[in-house]
Amino acid sequence: MALLDVRDLTVTFHRKGARPFTAVDGVSFDVEPGRTVGLVGESGCGKSVTSLAIMGLLPRRGATVGGSVTFEGTDLLTLSASAMRERRGRDLGMVFQDPLSSLNPVVSIGLQVSEVLERHRGLPRKKAMVEAADLLDKVGIPDPRRRLSEYPHQLSGGMRQRALIAMALACRPRLLIADEPTTALDVTIQAQILALLAELVRDTGTALILITHDLGVVAGLCDEVNVLYAGRVVERAERHALFARPRHPYTNGLLASIPRLDGARGERLRPVRGSVNDNIPWRSGCAFAPRCPNALDVCRLVTPEMVADGPGGLLRCHNPVVHTEEVTA
Repeated sequence: MALLDVRDLTVTFHRKGARPFTAVDGVSFDVEPGRTVGLVGESGCGKSVTSLAIMGLLPRRGATVGGSVTFEGTDLLTLSASAMRERRGRDLGMVFQDPLSSLNPVVSIGLQVSEVLERHRGLPRKKAMVEAADLLDKVGIPDPRRRLSEYPHQLSGGMRQRALIAMALACRPRLLIADEPTTALDVTIQAQILALLAELVRDTGTALILITHDLGVVAGLCDEVNVLYAGRVVERAERHALFARPRHPYTNGLLASIPRLDGARGERLRPVRGSVNDNIPWRSGCAFAPRCPNALDVCRLVTPEMVADGPGGLLRCHNPVVHTEEVTA
């Protein structure tokens, strides 16, 4: 049974003097305990806005959120601000994209981690600090007791990210959202952070939503992958199926643009042409049509529906990629 069930989630931003902008347009997915679900796509496709809507962190003014986000039978979108504050940190945790801007620069690491324990578990300050040191130790920060009195600028990027993870895990949440948790980190620290998240899911049964544009991270961690484009899911598949047989031209383009160690010397990369701004409204056709190498006339006239594609897979495309083995069969 799904721990989190997101159905037809929409987020529209309103600005005075400008037309409303729909950043998330009918996104649906679910997450089961002990599984990792990936949200993948270029910057601007709606990944982070989706996570902020789930956590109830979007501004009350200027943003309209629709659909439903059901967590253990409760629609989070219907909760009051105070009730949602009780859920955040205790049942729902989030690791934000930029640890330096997410941590308070004038409050010590120890106070920032212990505050979660005091607020949601009712621990006294002294006991909360002891547990905060244990949390820093569990996430691999060396000499954790000394780090309690240090400030964010005194930690490296990798240690700041680990401190954020420690804060998110302090109350053992049943759902954790990691928004680009390895951005701007070197590959060694990236591997350590990903191993830590994988261990968390495996050992505690926590459900994890991983938001990233790095398909290498997806290959190493996710069970199921949702590929987003212009605010909608265009393909959903199990991890191995997605990498072995991408069906949407956008997914295929993302995979083709990755440098390969087994490629021929001097082989040029094949980027997805254009930019994320080169699209048409979903109500008029397929938003990816202006950039799509497989585009047909119907793609610019008829909005593609999400249909079943293989075991457990979903696809939104009029002219999907056909692979060699399918032609042979």
